[in-house]
Amino acid sequence: MALERTLILFKPDAVQRRLCGTLLQRIENKGLKIVGLKMLQVTPELAQQHYAEHVDKPFYPLLEEFITSGPVVALTAEGPEAVSVVRTMMGPTNGRDAAPGTIRGDFGASRQMNLMHGSDSPEAAEREIAIYFGEEGLLDYETTLGGWVCAEDEK
Repeated sequence: MALERTLILFKPDAVQRRLCGTLLQRIENKGLKIVGLKMLQVTPELAQQHYAEHVDKPFYPLLEEFITSGPVVALTAEGPEAVSVVRTMMGPTNGRDAAPGTIRGDFGASRQMNLMHGSDSPEAAEREIAIYFGEEGLLDYETTLGGWVCAEDEK
């Protein structure tokens, strides 16, 4: 198993619904370590950089309008297979299709207002983390509970 980092955004709907603490708690309860955290307003330019592969798609204007409509909380989480772990925790894009127990299944009822973004691959995570945190925006540290989250051969 690979120790990975992934970018997570709590989108404007999560911020407006005051779910950030609840969502962060679920991520930490899973055993992922937070190595970067900040609140920001996504600009159209930042949205275009983040969603570069979607800019020419018909749905992009609505995506940009939504992601720039209010503040977001950006975080970087680290752990074994963090990318797939977070994607599984989120559930399918459309909250109406998401199983109970997933974040979108428990809190979402929309395709567009789906509370969270999580990187979809380790390569995407590396690119996205660089966009939001740069080289110096993350902390490297050991947690006192780290040895109790998973066995050494799972890191």
